[in-house]
Parts: sequence; structure tokens; C-alpha cells
Amino acid sequence: MVRQRVREVLAEVKDRLITAFVEDHTSHEVAFSYSLGVFITALPSLGTGLLVFIALAFLFDRISKIALFASVVVLNPVVKWGVYGASYSLGRVILGPVPGVTFSRADVSLSAGPDILVRLWLGNLILATIFAVIGYFVALRVVNEFRRRVKSDDHPDTTFPAEPAGDE
Repeated sequence: MVRQRVREVLAEVKDRLITAFVEDHTSHEVAFSYSLGVFITALPSLGTGLLVFIALAFLFDRISKIALFASVVVLNPVVKWGVYGASYSLGRVILGPVPGVTFSRADVSLSAGPDILVRLWLGNLILATIFAVIGYFVALRVVNEFRRRVKSDDHPDTTFPAEPAGDE
């Protein structure tokens, strides 16, 4: 008796989550929202990216709030240090090493700060763009596959927002 009731409640929760995740936005809106979130999260914003998320979610109805905030799970603080290291390395490859700064020297002057930041920001902007493009296509494929499975398996009567003409 209790198990049956738990199954019913879980099925209802699943139905509502499916509705919340996929019915309000087209697959391209979900993918764009995720991609935008990845781009913002990858930037060195010192946590202000979440404020930008809140502002975007408030200002634009076509942004999927769930997809936007899901990007934080992927680029969380645990992995961001690696993104920053890769960003600086990429910037250093493009612009060259900062004069007087080596990994073996511990006496780096504050005057080298702007040169280091330029390399970090340049590399980070490039990586954030790459991550956002990849994130868009991955999210688009995942959303379309998820919708296909939901439509064919569990919820054949589920309707999704119409995609613009010419799209998948």
C-alpha cells in the first residue's frame, strides 16, 4: 500500500519535472540558455555571474532558467581553477610570456599584474567562447533526444513548444 503510493507520488513528480524542463521553451531556447550560462560561468567574474543570471532570468522570458543555472553544475568552483590555469597558458601562448615572470621565481612584482591579467582574460574569453559553442550543440542534442524519448515512451500526449520553421 505504501509502496504503491510512493510510486504514484514519484510518477507525479516525474511528470511535473518533465513539464517544467521541456514544455516552456523550444529546444533552441534551452540550448542557447545553457550556452549563455556556460559562457558567463567560464569568465573570471568572482561570483558576480550569478547576479547576471538573476538579471537575465528576470528580464527575458525566453531564457530557460533551469538551463541557465545548470551551467553552474558543469563549471563549478572545483573545476574553475583548471579553466583559469588553461586560460593563462593560452593567453601566454598567444601574447608571449610576461617579462620577468617565470614559474621558478617567487619574487614577481606587482607591476607584472596587468600583463598577467591580460593573458588570463584573453585566454579565458577564447575558452569561454569555445565552451559556449560546444555547450550549445551538446545541450541541443540532449534536449532533442530527451524530448523524443518522452514523446515516444512515457508521455505520447506531451506537447512541446513549436520550433521555428526550418529547424530540427
